[in-house]
Amino acid sequence: MQPGDRIVLGQNIAELVFEVQGTSPPTQASAPRTTGSVSLTQLLPIISTGPSLIAKAYLVPGIVTVVFVVSMFATIGNFVAFALLLAAYLSGAAFYFVYQLCGKYKPWWLLLAAALLTILMIVSPVLHAFIIVFRDLLPGDVASLPSNANFFSNLIAHFFGAGLLEELLKALPVFAAYFLGLLLSYPWRQRIGVCEPLDGILLGSASAVGFTLIETLGQYVPGIVIEVTRQAGEGFGQLAGLQLLIPRVLGSVAGHMAYSGYFGYFIGLSVLRPKKRWRILLIGYLSASILHALWNSSGVLGSWVLALVGALSYAFLAAAILKARELSPTRSHNFATRIKS
Repeated sequence: MQPGDRIVLGQNIAELVFEVQGTSPPTQASAPRTTGSVSLTQLLPIISTGPSLIAKAYLVPGIVTVVFVVSMFATIGNFVAFALLLAAYLSGAAFYFVYQLCGKYKPWWLLLAAALLTILMIVSPVLHAFIIVFRDLLPGDVASLPSNANFFSNLIAHFFGAGLLEELLKALPVFAAYFLGLLLSYPWRQRIGVCEPLDGILLGSASAVGFTLIETLGQYVPGIVIEVTRQAGEGFGQLAGLQLLIPRVLGSVAGHMAYSGYFGYFIGLSVLRPKKRWRILLIGYLSASILHALWNSSGVLGSWVLALVGALSYAFLAAAILKARELSPTRSHNFATRIKS
């Protein structure tokens, strides 16, 4: 910081002015003197800034980006491998955005495990059991909807067959982390378990990444590639696949990640407020499912309604993150709320 720098906290809340006694802002008469010498650290900045690269220069995300770029160059001509790498990178970038907003450290392998567990459940008989309950026994058979079904018919079917089903499925890794944490002692309980809303948001969002990848790469992209290939050829089919892959994965921050992260907030909140646990969980489950159903069914009303619902879903997630940071018992260690020198 330099004398005269200002730090504004909130809007019309507080303004801090940094001053050093006996020091005045530089003027033309007192401008820093220039010399003809150039130090080695000026010629090779990495020598002096090396220790700060990881913390302040996003070194790790930059390296990861380079690795993915080189890998995608190597897979040109192999559509499946290229699509897999692109989807993994875009979903990781979307999750990293949410992670930075949350500002709480969580082991990378735990977040990866939440995503992988969701993928395993989808490809296992667990998903079939969920389908029997929510789509066969309950009115959630989305596949039987006629093409001209109205908005309310779509909303009801998607509420049971997509909202309730998928949000409960994606929440299972969050509950698994919570129960695993109960078996551990400090500090592993705080690192692995669900002790506050931020934990639930991070684990729920990570689970949603796994769901998005398996749904996009295993169902939607292959389906449109096959359909367009039959009509226009292989090249057009692959192009259509990429055109579907990119918005689906990037949009997950206002889609599956938003719903699951929002429900995760309530799971973590129920840990802080155990006396009202079941009421909190029910409100979170139903509200996340309603947002999910609104997105799935609002397409029949037009693209502008779809965009409005997506923006609303992201607003709900962002509001939950801000409130979770406010409620966090570890707020003093939150890197999203600290001012770094």
